[in-house]
Amino acid sequence: MAREKLDRQAAEAALTGLDGWALAQDGGSISRTFTFKNFSEAFAFMTRVALAAEKMDHHPEWSNVYKTVEVTLNTHDAGGLTALDIELAKKMNRFAGG
Repeated sequence: MAREKLDRQAAEAALTGLDGWALAQDGGSISRTFTFKNFSEAFAFMTRVALAAEKMDHHPEWSNVYKTVEVTLNTHDAGGLTALDIELAKKMNRFAGG
C-alpha cells in the first residue's frame, strides 16, 4: 500500500466513504472515537485492529478508557495522511460493525 502523502483534496475525497472519521484541520491525520457497550467489547475491537495493523505494518495512535477507544491515524514516515491510513480506518469501521 502506498505511503505517499495525500493532498487535502484527496484526503477529503477518501473520507466521503468513511463514517465517523474527521480530517484534522491541517489535513495531516484523521480521527474517530469508537464507543462500545463495555470494556470487553472495546478490548476485543483493539485486539482485532492490532492484529490487522501488525499485518499492514501500520500502527494507530490510540487510547482506551473503559468502553471508549480514541484513534488518530497518520503515516509518520510520509509526514501525513496516506492511503494506508484510509485502509486501516475502513478495517476499523468494519471491526466496529459500521
